[in-house]
This record gives sequence, structure tokens and C-alpha cells, in this order.
Amino acid sequence: MTRLAVRSLVVLFLAVASPFLVAGGGGAKLNASSSSSPLYGIEFPPFNAGVADGGCDGKLMVQGMEEVSRSPSLKLHMTHRSAAEAAAAGRTRKESFLDSAGKDVARIHTMLRRVAGAGGGRAATNSTPRRALAERIVATVESGVAVGSGEYLVDLYVGTPPRRFQMIMDTGSDLNWLQCAPCLDCFEQRGPVFDPATSLSYRNVTCGDPRCGLVAPPTAPRACRRPHSDPCPYYYWYGDQSNTTGDLALEAFTVNLTAPGASRRVDDVVFGCGHSNRGLFHGAAGLLGLGRGALSFASQLRAVYGHAFSYCLVDHGSSVGSKIVFGDDDALLGHPRLNYTAFAPSAAAAADTFYYVQLKGVLVGGEKLNISPSTWDVGKDGSGGTIIDSGTTLSYFAEPAYEVIRRAFVERMDKAYPLVADFPVLSPCYNVSGVERVEVPEFSLLFADGAVWDFPAENYFVRLDPDGIMCLAVLGTPRSAMSIIGNFQQQNFHVLYDLQNNRLGFAPRRCAEV
Repeated sequence: MTRLAVRSLVVLFLAVASPFLVAGGGGAKLNASSSSSPLYGIEFPPFNAGVADGGCDGKLMVQGMEEVSRSPSLKLHMTHRSAAEAAAAGRTRKESFLDSAGKDVARIHTMLRRVAGAGGGRAATNSTPRRALAERIVATVESGVAVGSGEYLVDLYVGTPPRRFQMIMDTGSDLNWLQCAPCLDCFEQRGPVFDPATSLSYRNVTCGDPRCGLVAPPTAPRACRRPHSDPCPYYYWYGDQSNTTGDLALEAFTVNLTAPGASRRVDDVVFGCGHSNRGLFHGAAGLLGLGRGALSFASQLRAVYGHAFSYCLVDHGSSVGSKIVFGDDDALLGHPRLNYTAFAPSAAAAADTFYYVQLKGVLVGGEKLNISPSTWDVGKDGSGGTIIDSGTTLSYFAEPAYEVIRRAFVERMDKAYPLVADFPVLSPCYNVSGVERVEVPEFSLLFADGAVWDFPAENYFVRLDPDGIMCLAVLGTPRSAMSIIGNFQQQNFHVLYDLQNNRLGFAPRRCAEV
């Protein structure tokens, strides 16, 4: 059994202050705390030009694909957010958690529509990137709960002179975009929107540029009368209430390196300058797409920083930040508990954004559950399969797998904890008022290549104080829908996307200390 220790919790989710402690029965004890960050994915070598070194106004060192010597590994100081700021969202843990689950529903609906062939303007690239720089890019990431969302945020500096913006990290989409002036229809964000008129490095992508073909046009597209000067309009949707419309553009993005005060500027990053933006983005300035498509931030940097990126997610509600790493992370590669599983192919071209893995089974209490192997297969129409995703909060398993998992926990849970009937959305839920350490069955994912991902209790059960209720943080999707490993289950794991070797790595870490 895994022990879930209850301490004072910040905002919505359980936090881990100490490393995972393995008890005699293979149980992990959960204490209190916080951790770190998000994600990335493919390449865009023909168009990504310069890289500048030495800070925001550094001298341009690299143009196109020139090789430079490897910089030594450097470490970036983490950004801290106060607990009071996290609590400023004004909602209870229960309300915030259920709101995140509601946003998941819209997101999953969008994913299913994309897989079915109604893609949101993505395109794949088969070109082989050439590595120009060996050092790592690192960006500070904070829990999105502080601005009322369930995602993770990263600080980026955009334009010349560079200005700071907080963007949602998302491995389930490709387009990078910011809210832009003039803002015709925009959601509320922290700080001012990006104003292209104030940046010396901003340029529109023209409607005759090949890159314009990588995005979907608005529902009422403008005619491309002057291919070399007219802007390229785009429309990108995420769910029934979430979308962005604007002009595709090029801009300088400045990102922190792994050393105090060190930064690197990448010129001509393709992004969306959104003049009309709606949806569930809750205070962020925009979104940083980290999917496998050609327009994602990771894809555009891959020719420069290599075929790997990694992240370590902070606990939901944490005031501590950590980092995202582009390139090799030597500490992670040398981790004694680093495991790998192969990425799985998708059957549909419309799913080229997502990172698929091949599940074989689920273990509860150390016992493999009786779930049909076909549950995990990807259909010829692109349905089914399992993805890992930073933008979905909870984990979701397609029926009938979810019902089998839910029933297994009910059957194996200590009967000393009374079941809570009719709790909204989540099930099973238990009354654990006054219980400091709650014992729950272990939970693991088994992959087709034999890899096993064991999770600590705080990654699949959530305590919703002050109600004294603890719920399984896993839900179901319809039969033949995809299963999703969400960001709540990834907390306090350093997750590696090794695209050179087509595999996903994962190792338990105290992410606040990475």
C-alpha cells in the first residue's frame, strides 16, 4: 500500500516537500511542498536563422546552420512565487480542481476532432535537423494555478528590446502565439499585450511565404493579392470556447540558459500575433506549442539545440519554479532510476502533434488488471492510443479500462475510509478527515516494451481540504477515444523527450531542486 500523508496544502493539489520515501511494503509516504515544470518537440531548419549570445542585446553569433563550439553546462536560478499570490485566485481547492477537469473535457474533445481529421493548421516535417549548438536552453516554469489555470507557465522574452511574457506550455499543440495589439477581442492577461509596433525585430510572414501554408486560414480568408507583402492570417482552435486569430509573424525570442544571468536569443521564430483570442487561458499572455508539428517552439529550435528536451513539473499550487531544458541534461541522463519507453507511431496524419506511447496494461496494488489489449491500440482511423500531454490536468483512460481501474481501487481500498457518494466528477472519493497518513493501493503503468512507470500516491490521489475528501485523480474517456497521461500524474518526475532515439524517459526527482 502507498501511504498518503496529509499536511497543510497550498491551493489545490498535494505538494511533496521531501523525496518519495519507500516504506517496507513498497509504499510511498507523501509529505508537503512543491516542484517544477513543462515541455517541447521537432524542427524547422530552412527558416530558423540567427542565434545571439551574451544576453538580451548580445552580439549575433550564429546564422542559419553554422556549427559553434559546445558551451559548458550552466545552471539557472529558479523563480519563486509567493504562496499568497497562488491563493489570490480566490477559489477553493475543490472549485479549482473541478474547473481544471471541465477544461480537460473541452481539450479532449478538440484532440479527438483533430485526430478525426479536422486539424488545427499543423504540418509535419521529415527533414533531418542539424545540431548547431550543444548547450541547453532553460526557462523558468511556474504552476499555472497562481493565475487561475491548471496548466504550467514559462517566462519568455519577446521582441527587441525584449519584454517578458508568461506563456502556457503545451505539448498537445504546435502554434506559438501571443495576444497582440491592436487587441480586437482578447481575454484578460497579466501585464500588457505584445505590441509589434514597439519591437525592432518584428516582421510579418507574408501570404506567399511557404510557412503560411502550415496554418489554417480564418473562416473568411483574405485574398492573397500581394504574395510578397500581404500578411498571412491564421486561425487556430483548441476547444469550443478557445481559439486564436491573427497574423503569422517572425520575432526574436530570448530564453534563459543554465547559468545566472546567461541568456540566448533566437531570431525569426515563427509565432502567431493574435488579435482576437478567446478561451480558457486565464491570465497568461499566450501559448508556447511544444507538439511534434513543424511550427512548435521545440521544432523550430531543434536544428540548433538538438533532438532532446526535458521538463520537471512542479506541484499544482506550488510557489517554486523549475526549468525546461532543450538539449541534453547530463544530470538526468546519469540518473540511476531513469527509465525509457519507445514512442509509438500514430495512424493518422492529423495526430502528428501528439506524443504517443504504447501501453500494455495497468497495475493496481501490484496486480495487472484484466483489460483487453485492444483498448490500448491505435485504430486505422487514428482513434485510440495513449498520449503524454502537459496541457491536460488529469489522466484519462478509455473505456472499459477506466471502469476496471476505478473498480480495482474501490475493491482494494482500506474499508476504514468511508466512500463519499455523489461527489461531482471524481470517483471514488473517500472521507479521510483527521487521517494524517492515508494508505492507498500502488498504481503503475506497464508499457509494451516492458517499461513500468510507478507513481507515488500524490500523483493519482488528490486531497481536497478543508472538506477532508480524497479522490482518485483519474477519469474516463469514451470507448475508442485516446487515453492521456496528464500533468498531475507527471508531477515530480523529470520527463525526457528523446527524439533522436524515439523514446520517452522518466525519472523521479524533487523537481523544485532540479
